[in-house]
Amino acid sequence: MSTTLIITIVVISFIGLYIFISYRKLKNTPDVPANPAIKILNDKNFQHQIKNGTILVDFWASWCMPCRMMAPVLNEVAEELNSGAYVGKVDIEQYQSVAAKYKIRNIPTMILFKNGREVNRFVGVKDKKFLLNQINMRK
Repeated sequence: MSTTLIITIVVISFIGLYIFISYRKLKNTPDVPANPAIKILNDKNFQHQIKNGTILVDFWASWCMPCRMMAPVLNEVAEELNSGAYVGKVDIEQYQSVAAKYKIRNIPTMILFKNGREVNRFVGVKDKKFLLNQINMRK
């Protein structure tokens, strides 16, 4: 009985240590700089930027690990889009009023707008192919 308990404690300790080390590595990962094609949106320019064309807006925060995972994907999406469609980003920590207006509860949340109207919403990590398909369907 005591041998089983000791083995269980050791296994749980190793799992906990592995999770802790993995989290620290991810937490210390440097930010991926935004592609120049990505528009940085704020409370002053948001309505103007979404009113024409198709735009995928990423609501994110710097402390959000899944948001950091999405940054390179969004950079690739922005590179592949042609005129009439683009990617924008809103930092919900800095522009809480915009996040509140669109009822952002979880991040990353991406909202696809067409001519100022929300046409679709995605929550969580998505891949490049999925996002490009969604954008191209709405053009």
